[in-house]
Amino acid sequence: MPPTLVAACHVAPHFLSARKSVDKAVSLVSQAAKNSANLVVFPETYISAFPVWSALRPPTENHDLFHRMVQESIYADGEEVQAIRNVARETETVISIGISEKSRSSTACLYNSNLIIDDAGEVAVHHRKLMPTFFEKLIWSPGDGHGLRVADTPCGRIGALICGENTNPLARYSLMAQREQIHISSWPPIWPTRLPAAPGESAEQCRAPANYDNVLANRLRAAAHCFEAKTFGVMCSGFLNKEAIENIVASSRLPVIIQNALESSPQGVTMFLDPTGAPLPSFTLHMQTKAKIACEFLQAEEGVLYAEMDLDRCIEGKQYHDVVGGYQRLDVFQLQVNRSRKDPVVFMEGKETKE
Repeated sequence: MPPTLVAACHVAPHFLSARKSVDKAVSLVSQAAKNSANLVVFPETYISAFPVWSALRPPTENHDLFHRMVQESIYADGEEVQAIRNVARETETVISIGISEKSRSSTACLYNSNLIIDDAGEVAVHHRKLMPTFFEKLIWSPGDGHGLRVADTPCGRIGALICGENTNPLARYSLMAQREQIHISSWPPIWPTRLPAAPGESAEQCRAPANYDNVLANRLRAAAHCFEAKTFGVMCSGFLNKEAIENIVASSRLPVIIQNALESSPQGVTMFLDPTGAPLPSFTLHMQTKAKIACEFLQAEEGVLYAEMDLDRCIEGKQYHDVVGGYQRLDVFQLQVNRSRKDPVVFMEGKETKE
Protein backbone atom coordinates (compact mmCIF):
# COMPACT_ATOMS: atom_id res chain seq x y z
CA MET A 1 0.00 0.00 0.00
CA PRO A 2 1.20 3.59 -0.54
CA PRO A 3 2.71 5.45 2.44
CA THR A 4 0.27 6.81 4.99
CA LEU A 5 0.56 10.55 5.60
CA VAL A 6 -0.27 11.37 9.21
CA ALA A 7 -1.09 14.82 10.57
CA ALA A 8 -0.69 15.23 14.35
CA CYS A 9 -2.42 18.34 15.68
CA HIS A 10 -0.40 19.88 18.51
CA VAL A 11 -3.17 22.29 19.46
CA ALA A 12 -5.22 23.72 22.30
CA PRO A 13 -9.00 23.53 22.37
CA HIS A 14 -11.12 26.57 23.00
CA PHE A 15 -11.08 26.19 26.77
CA LEU A 16 -14.26 24.49 27.98
CA SER A 17 -16.18 25.29 24.80
CA ALA A 18 -17.22 22.13 23.00
CA ARG A 19 -18.76 23.91 20.03
CA LYS A 20 -15.78 26.14 19.33
CA SER A 21 -13.36 23.25 19.84
CA VAL A 22 -15.29 21.13 17.34
CA ASP A 23 -15.27 23.96 14.81
CA LYS A 24 -11.51 24.25 15.21
CA ALA A 25 -11.10 20.48 14.78
CA VAL A 26 -13.21 20.45 11.63
CA SER A 27 -11.11 23.26 10.18
CA LEU A 28 -7.86 21.47 11.03
CA VAL A 29 -9.06 18.21 9.46
CA SER A 30 -10.11 20.01 6.28
CA GLN A 31 -6.73 21.75 6.12
CA ALA A 32 -4.81 18.49 6.69
CA ALA A 33 -6.90 16.68 4.07
CA LYS A 34 -6.07 19.39 1.52
CA ASN A 35 -2.42 18.64 2.35
CA SER A 36 -3.09 14.97 1.46
CA ALA A 37 -3.17 13.61 5.02
CA ASN A 38 -4.81 10.20 5.40
CA LEU A 39 -4.92 10.17 9.21
CA VAL A 40 -5.48 13.20 11.48
CA VAL A 41 -4.77 12.89 15.20
CA PHE A 42 -5.85 15.10 18.11
CA PRO A 43 -4.63 15.13 21.75
CA GLU A 44 -6.12 13.69 24.92
CA THR A 45 -9.56 15.17 25.72
CA TYR A 46 -9.18 17.79 23.01
CA ILE A 47 -12.91 18.38 23.45
CA SER A 48 -13.02 20.44 25.45
CA ALA A 49 -10.18 20.63 28.01
CA PHE A 50 -7.73 18.61 30.03
CA PRO A 51 -8.51 19.27 33.74
CA VAL A 52 -5.01 20.27 34.80
CA TRP A 53 -6.56 22.45 37.51
CA SER A 54 -7.20 19.28 39.54
CA ALA A 55 -3.43 18.83 39.90
CA LEU A 56 -2.85 22.31 41.31
CA ARG A 57 -5.98 23.57 43.05
CA PRO A 58 -7.66 21.85 46.03
CA PRO A 59 -10.94 20.07 45.25
CA THR A 60 -12.80 22.59 47.40
CA GLU A 61 -11.89 25.31 44.86
CA ASN A 62 -12.88 23.37 41.75
CA HIS A 63 -16.65 23.09 41.91
CA ASP A 64 -17.26 25.76 39.27
CA LEU A 65 -14.66 24.31 36.91
CA PHE A 66 -16.10 20.81 37.35
CA HIS A 67 -19.56 22.20 36.62
CA ARG A 68 -18.27 23.79 33.42
CA MET A 69 -16.40 20.58 32.52
CA VAL A 70 -19.63 18.60 32.75
CA GLN A 71 -21.51 21.16 30.68
CA GLU A 72 -18.86 21.16 27.96
CA SER A 73 -18.27 17.42 27.84
CA ILE A 74 -20.07 15.61 25.02
CA TYR A 75 -21.95 12.41 24.24
CA ALA A 76 -20.22 9.89 22.01
CA ASP A 77 -23.38 9.78 19.88
CA GLY A 78 -24.06 13.52 20.11
CA GLU A 79 -24.07 16.31 17.55
CA GLU A 80 -20.46 17.32 18.18
CA VAL A 81 -19.14 13.87 17.32
CA GLN A 82 -21.48 13.81 14.34
CA ALA A 83 -19.77 16.95 13.01
CA ILE A 84 -16.39 15.18 13.30
CA ARG A 85 -17.83 12.10 11.58
CA ASN A 86 -19.18 14.28 8.78
CA VAL A 87 -15.81 15.88 8.03
CA ALA A 88 -14.12 12.46 8.12
CA ARG A 89 -16.56 11.20 5.50
CA GLU A 90 -16.41 14.35 3.37
CA THR A 91 -12.60 14.44 3.30
CA GLU A 92 -12.14 10.63 3.32
CA THR A 93 -9.72 10.85 6.24
CA VAL A 94 -9.39 8.76 9.38
CA ILE A 95 -9.58 10.80 12.60
CA SER A 96 -8.46 10.00 16.15
CA ILE A 97 -9.77 12.47 18.72
CA GLY A 98 -9.86 12.67 22.50
CA ILE A 99 -13.08 13.75 24.21
CA SER A 100 -14.41 14.20 27.70
CA GLU A 101 -17.46 11.98 27.34
CA LYS A 102 -20.78 12.34 29.14
CA SER A 103 -22.67 9.28 30.28
CA ARG A 104 -26.33 8.74 29.42
CA SER A 105 -26.79 7.17 32.86
CA SER A 106 -25.82 10.13 35.04
CA THR A 107 -25.98 13.91 35.12
CA ALA A 108 -22.25 14.22 35.88
CA CYS A 109 -20.47 10.91 35.16
CA LEU A 110 -17.63 11.58 32.72
CA TYR A 111 -15.14 9.38 30.89
CA ASN A 112 -11.77 10.19 29.36
CA SER A 113 -12.42 8.76 25.91
CA ASN A 114 -10.83 8.46 22.49
CA LEU A 115 -12.64 7.88 19.21
CA ILE A 116 -11.18 6.51 15.99
CA ILE A 117 -13.46 7.51 13.13
CA ASP A 118 -12.89 5.85 9.76
CA ASP A 119 -12.90 7.44 6.33
CA ALA A 120 -16.58 6.58 5.88
CA GLY A 121 -17.46 8.59 8.98
CA GLU A 122 -18.17 5.55 11.16
CA VAL A 123 -16.91 5.24 14.73
CA ALA A 124 -14.51 2.29 14.42
CA VAL A 125 -13.25 2.38 18.01
CA HIS A 126 -14.85 4.01 21.06
CA HIS A 127 -12.40 3.65 23.94
CA ARG A 128 -12.84 4.83 27.51
CA LYS A 129 -9.62 5.18 29.50
CA LEU A 130 -9.34 2.11 31.69
CA MET A 131 -8.24 4.00 34.79
CA PRO A 132 -7.98 7.75 35.38
CA THR A 133 -4.48 8.66 36.48
CA PHE A 134 -3.60 10.49 39.70
CA PHE A 135 -5.66 13.71 39.97
CA GLU A 136 -7.83 12.70 36.97
CA LYS A 137 -9.84 10.55 39.40
CA LEU A 138 -11.48 13.77 40.60
CA ILE A 139 -13.04 14.22 37.15
CA TRP A 140 -13.37 10.92 35.28
CA SER A 141 -14.75 7.47 36.05
CA PRO A 142 -12.89 4.25 35.15
CA GLY A 143 -13.69 2.92 31.69
CA ASP A 144 -13.78 -0.67 30.45
CA GLY A 145 -12.18 -2.98 27.91
CA HIS A 146 -14.72 -2.38 25.15
CA GLY A 147 -12.40 -0.04 23.26
CA LEU A 148 -9.30 -2.25 23.30
CA ARG A 149 -9.63 -2.70 19.56
CA VAL A 150 -7.61 -1.94 16.45
CA ALA A 151 -9.34 -0.15 13.59
CA ASP A 152 -8.78 -1.71 10.18
CA THR A 153 -8.66 1.32 7.86
CA PRO A 154 -7.42 2.04 4.33
CA CYS A 155 -4.38 3.73 5.86
CA GLY A 156 -3.43 0.89 8.19
CA ARG A 157 -4.46 -0.96 11.32
CA ILE A 158 -4.67 1.74 14.00
CA GLY A 159 -4.78 1.40 17.77
CA ALA A 160 -4.83 4.08 20.45
CA LEU A 161 -4.22 4.36 24.17
CA ILE A 162 -4.62 7.42 26.34
CA CYS A 163 -1.72 8.87 28.33
CA GLY A 164 -0.87 6.62 31.30
CA GLU A 165 -2.47 3.59 29.62
CA ASN A 166 0.74 3.43 27.60
CA THR A 167 2.37 2.35 30.87
CA ASN A 168 0.08 -0.71 31.06
CA PRO A 169 1.82 -3.67 29.35
CA LEU A 170 -1.37 -5.74 29.21
CA ALA A 171 -3.38 -3.00 27.49
CA ARG A 172 -0.53 -2.51 25.02
CA TYR A 173 -0.20 -6.24 24.41
CA SER A 174 -3.92 -6.52 23.65
CA LEU A 175 -3.41 -4.08 20.75
CA MET A 176 -0.19 -5.75 19.58
CA ALA A 177 -2.11 -9.02 19.27
CA GLN A 178 -4.51 -7.41 16.78
CA ARG A 179 -1.84 -6.73 14.12
CA GLU A 180 -1.48 -3.06 15.06
CA GLN A 181 0.59 -1.05 12.56
CA ILE A 182 0.13 2.52 13.84
CA HIS A 183 -0.06 3.20 17.56
CA ILE A 184 -1.50 6.52 18.73
CA SER A 185 -0.60 7.74 22.21
CA SER A 186 -2.45 10.89 23.25
CA TRP A 187 -1.19 13.13 26.03
CA PRO A 188 -2.14 16.22 28.07
CA PRO A 189 -0.50 19.61 27.51
CA ILE A 190 1.35 19.51 30.85
CA TRP A 191 1.57 17.10 33.77
CA PRO A 192 2.50 18.96 36.99
CA THR A 193 3.33 16.82 40.01
CA ARG A 194 5.11 19.43 42.15
CA LEU A 195 4.61 23.11 42.81
CA PRO A 196 7.66 25.14 41.82
CA ALA A 197 9.34 27.53 44.21
CA ALA A 198 7.17 30.57 44.85
CA PRO A 199 8.38 33.99 43.64
CA GLY A 200 11.20 35.08 45.93
CA GLU A 201 11.61 31.57 47.35
CA SER A 202 14.82 29.68 46.65
CA ALA A 203 14.87 26.02 45.64
CA GLU A 204 16.56 25.29 48.98
CA GLN A 205 13.73 26.98 50.86
CA CYS A 206 11.14 25.18 48.79
CA ARG A 207 12.85 21.80 49.31
CA ALA A 208 10.73 20.27 46.58
CA PRO A 209 12.12 17.55 44.30
CA ALA A 210 12.12 18.23 40.59
CA ASN A 211 8.82 18.08 38.73
CA TYR A 212 7.97 14.87 36.88
CA ASP A 213 9.66 14.85 33.47
CA ASN A 214 6.58 14.01 31.44
CA VAL A 215 8.33 14.64 28.10
CA LEU A 216 10.95 11.99 28.79
CA ALA A 217 8.43 9.61 30.34
CA ASN A 218 6.02 9.89 27.40
CA ARG A 219 8.73 9.31 24.83
CA LEU A 220 10.11 6.29 26.72
CA ARG A 221 6.70 4.64 26.85
CA ALA A 222 5.81 5.37 23.25
CA ALA A 223 9.20 4.21 21.97
CA ALA A 224 9.03 1.02 24.02
CA HIS A 225 5.69 0.15 22.47
CA CYS A 226 6.94 0.83 18.95
CA PHE A 227 10.00 -1.34 19.51
CA GLU A 228 8.06 -4.19 21.11
CA ALA A 229 5.12 -4.14 18.69
CA LYS A 230 7.14 -3.11 15.59
CA THR A 231 4.60 -0.37 14.93
CA PHE A 232 4.84 3.27 13.95
CA GLY A 233 4.04 5.69 16.75
CA VAL A 234 2.14 8.95 16.86
CA MET A 235 2.70 10.94 20.06
CA CYS A 236 0.12 13.72 20.13
CA SER A 237 0.13 16.16 23.06
CA GLY A 238 -2.19 19.02 23.81
CA PHE A 239 -1.06 22.62 24.11
CA LEU A 240 -1.68 24.86 27.10
CA ASN A 241 -2.47 28.34 25.86
CA LYS A 242 -3.03 31.72 27.53
CA GLU A 243 -6.81 31.29 27.49
CA ALA A 244 -6.60 28.12 29.59
CA ILE A 245 -4.09 29.59 32.03
CA GLU A 246 -6.21 32.69 32.60
CA ASN A 247 -9.34 30.60 33.27
CA ILE A 248 -7.58 28.27 35.69
CA VAL A 249 -5.92 31.12 37.59
CA ALA A 250 -8.96 33.41 37.65
CA SER A 251 -10.85 31.99 40.64
CA SER A 252 -7.89 30.55 42.55
CA ARG A 253 -7.03 31.73 46.06
CA LEU A 254 -3.34 31.38 45.18
CA PRO A 255 -3.24 32.89 41.69
CA VAL A 256 0.49 33.72 41.64
CA ILE A 257 1.52 30.21 42.68
CA ILE A 258 -0.92 28.51 40.29
CA GLN A 259 0.09 30.68 37.36
CA ASN A 260 3.77 30.07 38.09
CA ALA A 261 3.13 26.31 38.16
CA LEU A 262 1.22 26.35 34.88
CA GLU A 263 3.80 28.48 33.08
CA SER A 264 6.86 26.66 34.42
CA SER A 265 5.66 23.11 33.70
CA PRO A 266 7.16 21.80 30.44
CA GLN A 267 4.72 21.53 27.56
CA GLY A 268 4.22 18.05 26.14
CA VAL A 269 5.67 17.14 22.76
CA THR A 270 4.10 15.89 19.56
CA MET A 271 6.31 13.67 17.41
CA PHE A 272 6.50 10.46 15.39
CA LEU A 273 8.43 7.23 15.96
CA ASP A 274 9.39 4.41 13.62
CA PRO A 275 9.04 0.65 14.34
CA THR A 276 12.40 0.64 16.14
CA GLY A 277 11.31 3.44 18.50
CA ALA A 278 13.58 5.99 16.80
CA PRO A 279 12.29 9.45 15.76
CA LEU A 280 10.63 9.40 12.34
CA PRO A 281 11.48 12.29 10.01
CA SER A 282 8.64 14.79 10.09
CA PHE A 283 7.79 18.24 8.88
CA THR A 284 5.47 21.21 9.11
CA LEU A 285 4.13 23.06 6.08
CA HIS A 286 4.68 26.72 5.26
CA MET A 287 1.25 28.34 5.38
CA GLN A 288 1.51 30.14 2.03
CA THR A 289 3.89 28.10 -0.09
CA LYS A 290 3.17 24.66 1.44
CA ALA A 291 6.92 24.02 1.42
CA LYS A 292 8.02 21.28 3.81
CA ILE A 293 9.98 22.46 6.84
CA ALA A 294 11.87 19.66 8.62
CA CYS A 295 10.85 19.48 12.27
CA GLU A 296 11.51 16.64 14.74
CA PHE A 297 8.79 17.64 17.20
CA LEU A 298 6.38 20.37 18.23
CA GLN A 299 6.32 21.65 21.80
CA ALA A 300 6.47 25.39 22.43
CA GLU A 301 3.83 26.50 19.93
CA GLU A 302 0.69 25.22 18.26
CA GLY A 303 0.95 23.58 14.87
CA VAL A 304 0.34 20.49 12.74
CA LEU A 305 3.18 18.01 12.30
CA TYR A 306 3.26 15.60 9.34
CA ALA A 307 5.09 12.34 8.66
CA GLU A 308 4.93 9.59 6.06
CA MET A 309 4.72 5.98 7.20
CA ASP A 310 5.65 3.06 4.96
CA LEU A 311 3.79 0.29 6.78
CA ASP A 312 5.92 -2.42 5.16
CA ARG A 313 8.60 -1.33 7.64
CA CYS A 314 6.55 -3.04 10.37
CA ILE A 315 7.57 -6.45 8.98
CA GLU A 316 11.35 -6.77 9.26
CA GLY A 317 11.56 -6.38 13.04
CA LYS A 318 9.17 -9.31 13.52
CA GLN A 319 12.05 -11.57 12.49
CA TYR A 320 13.87 -10.58 15.67
CA HIS A 321 11.05 -10.56 18.21
CA ASP A 322 7.42 -11.10 17.31
CA VAL A 323 6.04 -10.92 20.84
CA VAL A 324 2.61 -12.19 19.79
CA GLY A 325 4.06 -14.92 17.55
CA GLY A 326 7.42 -16.58 17.26
CA TYR A 327 8.91 -14.74 20.22
CA GLN A 328 6.12 -15.68 22.62
CA ARG A 329 5.43 -18.76 24.73
CA LEU A 330 1.72 -19.25 24.26
CA ASP A 331 1.88 -22.42 26.35
CA VAL A 332 3.18 -20.41 29.31
CA PHE A 333 1.37 -17.07 29.09
CA GLN A 334 -2.26 -16.29 28.27
CA LEU A 335 -4.01 -12.92 28.33
CA GLN A 336 -7.79 -12.72 28.59
CA VAL A 337 -9.46 -9.36 27.83
CA ASN A 338 -13.08 -8.57 28.73
CA ARG A 339 -14.36 -6.23 26.01
CA SER A 340 -17.97 -5.98 27.23
CA ARG A 341 -19.32 -2.50 27.80
CA LYS A 342 -20.03 -1.90 31.48
CA ASP A 343 -23.31 -0.11 32.17
CA PRO A 344 -24.57 0.72 35.69
CA VAL A 345 -27.95 -0.97 35.22
CA VAL A 346 -29.64 -3.45 32.90
CA PHE A 347 -33.38 -3.00 32.49
CA MET A 348 -35.45 -5.97 31.40
CA GLU A 349 -38.87 -5.35 29.87
CA GLY A 350 -41.39 -8.13 29.31
CA LYS A 351 -45.04 -8.96 29.14
CA GLU A 352 -46.82 -9.66 32.39
CA THR A 353 -47.80 -13.29 32.86
CA LYS A 354 -51.57 -13.82 33.09
CA GLU A 355 -52.79 -16.52 35.44
